[in-house]
Amino acid sequence: MFKRVSLFLATNLAVLALVSIVMSILGVNPQQFNGLLVMAALFGFGGSIVSLLMSKWIAKRTTGARVIEQPRNEAEQWLLATVRRQAEAAGIGMPEVAIYDAPEINAFATGANRNNALVAVSTGLLRAMNRDEAEAVLGHEVSHVANGDMVTMALLQGVLNTFVIVLARVVGRVVDGAIGGNRDSGGPGFGYYIIVFVLEMVFGLFASMIAMWFSRHREFRADAGGAALAGRQKMVAALERLAQMHGASTLPKQVAAFGISGGVGHGLQRLLMSHPPLEERIAALRQGG
Repeated sequence: MFKRVSLFLATNLAVLALVSIVMSILGVNPQQFNGLLVMAALFGFGGSIVSLLMSKWIAKRTTGARVIEQPRNEAEQWLLATVRRQAEAAGIGMPEVAIYDAPEINAFATGANRNNALVAVSTGLLRAMNRDEAEAVLGHEVSHVANGDMVTMALLQGVLNTFVIVLARVVGRVVDGAIGGNRDSGGPGFGYYIIVFVLEMVFGLFASMIAMWFSRHREFRADAGGAALAGRQKMVAALERLAQMHGASTLPKQVAAFGISGGVGHGLQRLLMSHPPLEERIAALRQGG
């Protein structure tokens, strides 16, 4: 936990420092609307882009994943050969292949470049799944890479972050003006900052719903890609195995959305889930979706 928090703080401090330097160089004035847009874009995209560029390093550090460079056994040889075959079929460069120690059945893919990505599987997956099921899971993750999902998610999050920052401040000025009346000083009052903080929380919640909607849509596409690479029945069998042994994920937040399995939610909570329910994914595959 301490390592994850430290990495999170270090990433955000790096973004804040970078944004401050760029704004100083450009002479950006956040009080002006054009300046506000630039500031919002720098902050909105800054964190997403830095996280994307550091995604492989962060994933390895937070999960303790060990990249297979020289296979130690037949299972590792099979993993490398399977990912290599699927990567060639998907038209991408050979990803790094890693194993991380975790009890649940899971796997993830990450990386800023579809030709230089990382595919990792848990020790729990290797113990609980047969080769056909594991092949389908690898195909799912390779499809994430081939579809460019990591880059798309980062760009989408950057756009959403930018709009949240801009809308919160524009609406905040309107609300603050309506409550406090016209101020001779022309500057925002203390209440303005409180309003902006609340609005960022509210708008951020709606932005998260949009990002998670796309994430769930992306999972259906990756399932279809896994079915194309490994076989539809193997993909269905893999998801059925996940449904039988589904448990809490130990993946860190940075890569959890790219795992084969996500959390379980009901009602309004489903709007904030990164993965659709497993039964819906299985049904989509059986219907040829």
